[in-house]
Amino acid sequence: MNKVVPVVVSDSLYLPPLSYFIAVKASKEIIIPSDEPILRQSYVNKAKVLLANKTEVLSVPVFGIRKKQEIKDVRIDYNQKWLNVHLKGLQSAYGKAPFFEYFYSDLEHVYLQKHAFLIDLNRELLTLCLKFLRWNVRLMVIEKKDFVAPERDIRGLIHPKRLMDRDKIYIPHKYQQIFGANFVPNLSIVDLLFCEGPMAETILNRSEKTN
Repeated sequence: MNKVVPVVVSDSLYLPPLSYFIAVKASKEIIIPSDEPILRQSYVNKAKVLLANKTEVLSVPVFGIRKKQEIKDVRIDYNQKWLNVHLKGLQSAYGKAPFFEYFYSDLEHVYLQKHAFLIDLNRELLTLCLKFLRWNVRLMVIEKKDFVAPERDIRGLIHPKRLMDRDKIYIPHKYQQIFGANFVPNLSIVDLLFCEGPMAETILNRSEKTN
C-alpha cells in the first residue's frame, strides 16, 4: 500500500473512475487548480457507467471551449437536456443495485442545484464521493499561485488515452456488477459505490498496484 502523501494536486474530473481514487487515496489534501487549461477528450465532463447491454458515457455539455480556456470559466449548457438523461441513466443503470438507495438522493441533490460552472459541479460530486468512502480528505479548488509544490502531481494521469500510465497504479479487482457476464474495469466511482457500498474501499485497496 502506498505511503501517506499529504498533498496531491489533480485535474477537475466528473465522477472520476476508480483509478483516480487509487491515485489520491493516500492523501490528506487534494488540490484542484481552478486556472488550469481544460483537458480535451478527458474525464473533465465525462463518466463511464454500465447499462444493460453496454458501457455508456455520460457527458455534461458545455458552452464552446476556447484553446487554453481555464477550467474555472467553463460553463455548463443547460439548454441541452443532459440533466434528466444523467439522472435517468443512473436510475436505469443502478436502480436495482444493493446500495442505490443509500447514495442516489444525495447525488440527485447536487445535480438539482444546477451549478453554472463545470468545476463547481465536479467539486461537489467529488466531495460527496469522498464522503461516501468515509475518507478524511480536504478538497481545495484554488489558483496555482496559492499553493506550493505538492508531494504528488497527477494532473494528466487519469485520462482515457493514458492507459499505460494508469496501469502503473491500477490493477482491476473484480466485484459484482449489475449487468453483463464480463467484468468492466475502471468505471466511474458510482458503479463501485452503488454495487459494493461499504466494501468500496476494500475493492480500491485490492485494485492498487503496489510494485
